[in-house]
Amino acid sequence: MSDQSKGIIAWIIIGLIAGLVASLVVGGGGGLLSWLIAGLIGSVVGGFLARQFNIKMNLGNAFLEQVIVAIVGAIIVIIIAQIIV
Repeated sequence: MSDQSKGIIAWIIIGLIAGLVASLVVGGGGGLLSWLIAGLIGSVVGGFLARQFNIKMNLGNAFLEQVIVAIVGAIIVIIIAQIIV
């Protein structure tokens, strides 16, 4: 398996985790597909905001840091989606 394939699989896993946790925190419903979409969009939003505000966690685990940033971003995305709808 190539590095690019591993990266895509990791991104999908992070998206699913982030979407699931964000849905539980915010109270949104949905299933696997909605968790994945919220998590993937949330990871982009969270990463953008973390870079803009120069937020560094230094937890010692890059995967955990990415999941936390993605969860925060997914929570923001779900809240904005609920406001719009």
